[in-house]
Amino acid sequence: MKTNYFLLLLISITLLSCSKNNITPEFIEQAKGRYLFNPDETIEVYFENNELLMKWRGAEKIKPMNIGKNVFFVKEMNEKVQFLTNSVDKLQYLCLVPKEKGASIKYDFRKLKSDENVPSVYLKNKEYDKALKGYLAIKEKDTAHIFTKESNFNSLGYRKLREKKYNDAIEIFKINIALYPESDNVYDSLGDAYRKSGDTIKALENYKKALAIDSGNRGAKKFVEKYDK
Repeated sequence: MKTNYFLLLLISITLLSCSKNNITPEFIEQAKGRYLFNPDETIEVYFENNELLMKWRGAEKIKPMNIGKNVFFVKEMNEKVQFLTNSVDKLQYLCLVPKEKGASIKYDFRKLKSDENVPSVYLKNKEYDKALKGYLAIKEKDTAHIFTKESNFNSLGYRKLREKKYNDAIEIFKINIALYPESDNVYDSLGDAYRKSGDTIKALENYKKALAIDSGNRGAKKFVEKYDK
């Protein structure tokens, strides 16, 4: 029994030693950065004391297991991943290792440029033009994508209104209008933001747009009847 224990310990130490030897300065430079997991979400790869770590979906310090040259097992994903350069576009990718023998490698998650971000990060940083461009690109590929739901932007905009961050609310509602120009609700929401910010003229303008799409919009109708004289 003791022999088996020491044998396992020796194997573990050997594997750990081999893993550390795989982490070269060249590999660190190649692998570190943010990878596009989906249109509005990234995986961040970074290193501490030559150990590869990841940030993903709220987890700040995922510790993948090094199981071979450039190959790691990520328990949180239940996937083996490896870092490869695509010979076609010459870009760096984080790739899922195929589970079936002989299956070809797919270049799953592209490494982002240092100044490149996903739309939600641009939105958080108040770079509204860049955020809109990103969300429009997502919607163009999938009109029903969860990241561009009208209700999500509406909820975020009203949260900013409750916090009295009127300019942020206005910009968020403008993004919603660009994504859903045929919805009366988005104009009604922008009207609310302008009204609460004290801009009656622009509020009236947007309430009228809401009514032009849906004459039964009660809130918009009430405001227009009161101020459109």
